[in-house]
Amino acid sequence: MILQIETATTSCSVALAQNGQVLAFKEINARNMHAQVITVYIDELMAQTGGTYASLDAIAVSCGPGSYTGLRIGVSTAKGLCYALDKPLIAVETLAAMAGGATAENAIDSNTLLCPMIDARRMEVYTALFTATGEMIKPTAAEIIDANSFSDILAARQVLFFGDGADKCIDTLGHNPNARFLQNFVNSATHLTGLALEKFTRGEFEDVAYFEPYYLKDFIAGKKAGA
Repeated sequence: MILQIETATTSCSVALAQNGQVLAFKEINARNMHAQVITVYIDELMAQTGGTYASLDAIAVSCGPGSYTGLRIGVSTAKGLCYALDKPLIAVETLAAMAGGATAENAIDSNTLLCPMIDARRMEVYTALFTATGEMIKPTAAEIIDANSFSDILAARQVLFFGDGADKCIDTLGHNPNARFLQNFVNSATHLTGLALEKFTRGEFEDVAYFEPYYLKDFIAGKKAGA
């Protein structure tokens, strides 16, 4: 039984999965709601499924890259539960979870590459490339998207772009006939299920005391109004 937490983007989502099957989930896609609803959603999941915190075998969290504030809230919640319940912590890379979610929810040709994108302000995104089977073939990076981005790959393969970072790239990349877009994709804690179970089975747990989210970039605070 694994409690799964996703807060890397505007989506705040929690799911409860048993043996790789989602029992229930709750989520909202809205800015600045994570701290307000995450513990409420977890309590409601437990009540809904009749489960207990003691019955959990692990806590899995989407560990980034993504929103600095969102990641802090999700990872802090997961670590707090692990401390209190003496349960292991599983970290699932956010872009990998997105790739898994896209293939689980859509019919995707086996030759198509998957390019999840997380918005990182202006025309910058956090992204990576995966095969349709989930193998990462281009590592996670912060990239500024222009008309020539992915041109070498798009020349030979069809690429499916998705995530809140992809929506803003349609006008820039959409001219390429091999560029496809899965619009309105929303990160969900249900997307963590397969990867979380694999890590649990292999015993790949994090050190709860020292684990930190994968921010990829340093946090840059915005200026206050009137500053």
